[in-house]
Formats: sequence, C-alpha cells, structure tokens
Amino acid sequence: MSGLEALYPFLYGDGDDGADGHVLEEVRRSTREKVAEIAALREQVIATHAEALVACATAMAGAFAADGRVFAFGNGGSSTDAQAVAAMFAAPEDGGAGLPAIALTADVAVLTALSNDVSFDVVFARPIAAAGRPGDVALALSTSGNSTNVLRGLAEARRRGMLTVGLAGYDGGAMAETGAVDHLFVMPSTSVHRIQEAQTTVYQVLGELTRRVLAG
Repeated sequence: MSGLEALYPFLYGDGDDGADGHVLEEVRRSTREKVAEIAALREQVIATHAEALVACATAMAGAFAADGRVFAFGNGGSSTDAQAVAAMFAAPEDGGAGLPAIALTADVAVLTALSNDVSFDVVFARPIAAAGRPGDVALALSTSGNSTNVLRGLAEARRRGMLTVGLAGYDGGAMAETGAVDHLFVMPSTSVHRIQEAQTTVYQVLGELTRRVLAG
C-alpha cells in the first residue's frame, strides 16, 4: 500500500463491510491513534529539550535586546512554519511592541529570482548575506535536516556571526552534523506529519520563553 491507501486503509476495503458505521469507527480509531502519537512526541521533545529551550530562548532574548532580528526559513510546509514564526514574534503581545522577525520564504520575488537566475540552493543564503548582521538570529526548519538551501542558509548565518537555531526531524540529518547550529532541536520521528506538529510546539514554546526572559 502507498499514499492515501497506506494512511487510511479502511477507506480502501473490498466493499463487503464498507457500511458507514464501520468507516466512521475506523476514522475515530485512526484519529485517536494520531492524537496519542503527537501528544507522546511533544511530551518527549519537551522533556528532552527543556533546559536547551530555556538556553536558546535566553540567547534569542539577548539578541532582541541588542536590536537583533530573526530570519526564519524552510521549504514546503516548513516555509509556512517560518512565516508563522515571524508572525509570532512580530505580533504585539499584551499591549507591548512586537519583535523584529522576517520570514525569508515570504518574499516570492527574491525566491523566484534567485531560483531562476542563480540556484535554488542559495535562496536563503543570499538574503542572509545581504541583510544579516552579527547578533541577528537565523531560525531554520527542516523535517529531514538535509535540505541543501537550509544548510547553506545556516552556514552563511554562522559566517555572519549570527545566532543559529535549527528544528529538524528523524535523527537531525546533516543539520546535526555540520556544526553550524548553535541550538538544535530534533523531533525523533519518521513521520513528517508528527515532526511538523512537534516543531510547531517547539517554536511556540521558544516564543513564549523569549518574551518571558525579555520581560525579566
């Protein structure tokens, strides 16, 4: 089985027991299993990285306090997560000012120009080289940890003297091996769905902790 059939085999039976009641019960069972999986993974990630999350949030707060900015980036679903990260920091909270954060994935003109004229591998490294400053933060998201353009973005950020934060899945992939990430958080799962769900929890916790540190 592959694709949707592998994810939802109860929708692809032989038709003998395809009554609505049976299908709905299988949907309920599948939903309960997936909810339990993500809850368990989130608890595991937070328990494993609790102290590291505090350390990372403290470093990010220090960057913001020194007029640093966050540059967030990733591919596919991680690109929308990068935009969520930027919005999370930039949005004012409790009447206070927002924090400067930019999603490199939101600039379609730059992404398509670099992809068309140079290489897709440099779509994050080039903007960081152009705008990144020492003390800024590069926050990269990758489910595999192996995306070449993400790794190049992190490497350029390291060359610029930026704080680097990485969120990856599986065993961290190349992101865990390059030494270009100051704070790395790995979601130990082989499911892209579970990895991205857990990454959402991690960056939201980072956002809350960073604001708490800034608030003293």
